[in-house]
Parts: sequence; C-alpha cells; structure tokens
Amino acid sequence: MHSSSELKNLLERIDHRGYPAYKDTRGAYQFPGYVLSIDHVQGDPFASPSKVSVHVPGKTAGFPRELYREDYQRIALQDELTRQFGTCAGQFAFQAKGSGKSGLISVSRCVQEKLERTACQIDAQSGDITLRMEIGFPANGRTINARELEKILFRFVPECVRRALSYKNMDAGRLQRIADLAEDQHYIRKMLPEMGLCAFVADGSILPRESGVSSRPMKGGVRFRTPKELEVTMELPHKGTVTGMGIPKGITLIVGGGYHGKSTLLKALELGVYDHIAGDGREYVITDDTAVKIRAEDGRSIQDTDISMFINDLPNGKDTVSFCTEDASGSTSQAANVVESMEAGTSLLLIDEDTSATNFMIRDELMQRVIHRDMEPITPFIERIRELYDGYGISTVIVAGSSGAYFHIADTIIQMDRYVPKDITAYAKNEAAAYPALSGPKAPAERPGFRRCPVPDRAFRGNDRIKMKTLAKEGVMLNKETIDLRYVEQLVDSEQVTALGYCMKYAQQHLLDGKKDLRRIVDELEETVRKGSLGALCGNGSGISGMAMPRRQEIFACFDRYRSLKMKQDADRKK
Repeated sequence: MHSSSELKNLLERIDHRGYPAYKDTRGAYQFPGYVLSIDHVQGDPFASPSKVSVHVPGKTAGFPRELYREDYQRIALQDELTRQFGTCAGQFAFQAKGSGKSGLISVSRCVQEKLERTACQIDAQSGDITLRMEIGFPANGRTINARELEKILFRFVPECVRRALSYKNMDAGRLQRIADLAEDQHYIRKMLPEMGLCAFVADGSILPRESGVSSRPMKGGVRFRTPKELEVTMELPHKGTVTGMGIPKGITLIVGGGYHGKSTLLKALELGVYDHIAGDGREYVITDDTAVKIRAEDGRSIQDTDISMFINDLPNGKDTVSFCTEDASGSTSQAANVVESMEAGTSLLLIDEDTSATNFMIRDELMQRVIHRDMEPITPFIERIRELYDGYGISTVIVAGSSGAYFHIADTIIQMDRYVPKDITAYAKNEAAAYPALSGPKAPAERPGFRRCPVPDRAFRGNDRIKMKTLAKEGVMLNKETIDLRYVEQLVDSEQVTALGYCMKYAQQHLLDGKKDLRRIVDELEETVRKGSLGALCGNGSGISGMAMPRRQEIFACFDRYRSLKMKQDADRKK
C-alpha cells in the first residue's frame, strides 16, 4: 500500500513522458478516508479507459446496517450509490483536457431495474463499499499530461466519494425510502404464491413507456385501474394498504383491440421479474421471478433438446427426443424455448401472439378437418397448455388479438380497453359456448428429458487469452463466435450480457466435463457468484467493473444459444 503523496510524486516524475509510463501508477494508494486502486491502465489515450476503484471502510462510510441488512435492500442501496456517484462524476467528466478519452470519468449507467452490479458492492458484514469506475488518463497526443490526471485523482474523485459514498452527506430520508420500497417489493413477491397469484399490478401504476427507445414512464400515461373481480389487497410493511390486480395461477388470456395496451401490460409483467426504482411507474408490478417470455426464434441453434412434447413423427424421420438443428423454424424454436424454460425451472410462461409461430400456437377446426392429425407432426401449444399447468405447475399468460380459440381453456380473461383492464371471463366463456372447442391431444406427453450434458471445448483449457466482446444487448462474442441473444427479451442491461459471456468462459474453463448436466453447471455458476461475487467469474479481473447479474433463466438461455457448445443427453434421461 502506497500513500497518496507517493502517487503525487510519481505523477510528477512521469509527466511529459510517453504514455506507457502511466503503467507505473498501478497499485493501491491510501487517501484520507478511502483507498484508491488503479487496477488497469489503458494502452493509449484512444483505448478503453483505465479501470480505477475506491474502497471506503464501513465505519468511514457510515451507512446504517438497516439500509442493507437484507440482500434486496443492499442491492437497492448499491444501485442508488452508483447513480449518485455517476451524477457527480458526470459533472467533472472531461474537465481535465487532452486527447482521445482524456478526462473521462464514468461508472455503470443504471437502468430502471435494480440489478446486482460489480460497479458498487457493499460488504454485508462490515459495510465496506467498493466502487469501480473508468477514467481516461489524460495525454497530449501520446504524451502524458500528469497535471490533468492529478486534478482528477486529487480533486474530482475525492469530491465524488465525499458526496456519494458518505452517509452524512446524503439525504437520509431518501435512502430510508429506498430501503423501505425494496422491502415492500420483496414482501409482494413473497406473498404471490401464498395468495395463489403469478403476478400483481398495483392501482395507479403507469405501464406505458416514454418511447420505443426509452424505458422511462410516459408523461400523462393512463394509470392502471383494477377490475373489481380481480382486485386483491395487501398490507405492505411500509406503504401500508395497497390494492391492485392479482393474476391468478393457471391460464390467463389478455385480449382487446389493437393499440389498447395488451402488449404494454405483458411487457410490464415480463419485466416485473425485477424490482424497479421509485418513480418508474412499475414499482409495484411484481411477477413470479422465474417467469420467461416465450417467442418464435427462426434460425436459432438447438442442441439435443427433447421437443417431443410438441413435435413428433417428422417426415424426414429426425429424432425429436434429442432434437438438433442449426436453423430452427418458428415452430421448432418456440417448442425448444418452452422446454428449455421448463428445464430452467420456470413457473410462468409469457406469450404474445404477435411474436409466436401460428402453427405452434393453434390449429383451427377447419384445418384439423382438412389436414388430419396423423399428417401433422406438431401438437400445438393450445393442446398442451392445460397439461403444463396441471402436470407441471406452470402457468401461462397469453396476449391474443385475432384468435378466440383460447377462450375455451382460459381460467381468466382480461380485456384491455384504452389501457384499462376489464375482467370478461364470464362473458367470453358464454360467447365461446356457441363455438365448438378444438379437440385436445389423445394422450399426455412424456416428461421431457432434462439431462443434457455440455461437452467442453479443448480450446478453453488452460487458455487465459480467450477474447470476449459484448455486443450491447444483442449478444456476446466469445472466441470468435457470436452468441445471439437478441430474442432473450428479459435482458435489460448490456452488463448482464457481459456477465453471461464470463459465465460461458468460466464454465468452459472450470465446470464442463461432459458428465455434469446443464442444471448442475448453472447451480455451480450461481454458487461461485454467491461465494465470491460476479468478479469471481473473471480470472484476471479485467471485466469486473462492468457486469450485472443475469437471472438463472438467462444463463440457461445463453447456454442454449451457444452454437459451438455441443450437448449430449445422459442415457438415463428421464431422471
């Protein structure tokens, strides 16, 4: 450990030298009240910024333990500190001048959802805070401008630490409200199964978003009003009495005219697997946190997946118990998505008719008459949906705007009328009685096999130089292969994608042996993170500053879309 004065002397010595001399600054330095660590130095002023962290002891930071006692409160507080530090850093960014990225000061940019991030971490026992940032070390051309870096490290960063990482300098009331909101959200999530619900939408919620590229609430957006038939009341620990719409377990159908808010409601439910920040409008939209959005995904890779529940007796004789393809159709991809979600442990499927394969979802009566069942290899979802709930405990929420076939089997039918929900279950059932119901499958499906064992790639063994690149939320490039995640719609932050890339790399290097099944591998990945945080996935720590925790369901989804990762089913696949 060096002193801050030693760092200042070092900066004076290397001033006006070539940029590589900045490498000498790597190390930890004691500043008043915190330790500043220069973890990685960029190669030149135009390269990715240098990685710097500050470590503030819990006693110095002074945050009361009740603000981070539980994990959900700790994540909420970390989220707030990251936002506050980012706001402060933004005021100082580029005030230090120079070439390229000189003067940049940035931290992770948080979204509306509260995520576990490596950007800010609070030790649950000691209260110690570690905050990681990126700084563009200043230069004129490629000549060090140490005076400007001194300005950043000795003036700007200490001010950000003082404002954003010290309890006495922050709004205590605001921090308490953030902790209280996190506890209320956790309470609702815990109460869902006890009340027989798979989702809850509070009265007054604002579901429409500002625009297609903004996740902020729409100004003047219609506030949610619960239909009396679906109204439930909860007594929250802090907010008190809250009423809203409870979506019961089972089969729920959301219908209505175009542009009346069907997909908007489904989108809110889809992202209700995460807790949202105050002011988002969806703070009290809480969904079963295992919920998975299902869609068709033409062209995706499928590796050794048992889709026989939905597809059998293909004309080409292809095996659907261990189905493999590099170019899936809409129906086979959606069948695989359902089965893989079951493997990942989902209790709720969310489906929008607009992004589904029609022949996977339904075959109407006339089509059944013309094309006999013996000639059709697809058992449509409508014929398995009841079996999924009765046999596996998996509920389904479906948005439908053009087909009434699901009226017969739905337990709850909600009509969206100008963004206002109405319970029309009785009316729709009465109308449906005049139309014949579609015939169901002749027999229940065999339980899908969930014993897929990924086979390791020798290229990863003992190789620490495997390159990884995040492509926003679109995917991750690993060892020259792109894992396409465009249609994994519940990823909300590119830092989750970065974490997924490190999950794949870590699994290849440490976990895959051709014997462990995918469920065990994901269990071990989650255990690695629990014991050592997300940073444990980075062998050299180079990516530690820019990761956010993905759900278990998205880890499975990434493995399932990893084309070069081969799978084999265990011989005893029914276990």
